Amino acid sequence: MANIKSAVKRNKQSSAARLRNRHYMSTLRSEIKRFRKLVVEGDIEGARSSLGSTYSRIDKSIQKGIIHRNRAARLKSRLTASLDRASAS
Repeated sequence: MANIKSAVKRNKQSSAARLRNRHYMSTLRSEIKRFRKLVVEGDIEGARSSLGSTYSRIDKSIQKGIIHRNRAARLKSRLTASLDRASAS
């Protein structure tokens, strides 16, 4: 346990940030799972409408520093590719 006042404050801030980041990451994962489920079920129109909100969630995660911009780009690319594959078949 920290004895120095600044270290105590830093621990408190870190734990609050960790909880906040876990929440953002969890909602991001849920949004992606929801989209992928729509694609697998074959609900292409639902997936298309869900893609915008999923992109928005990914972009917000970049702004908050939850995920790296390259990872976000890769995620968006893969989600779009999966939708394209599903709509083609």
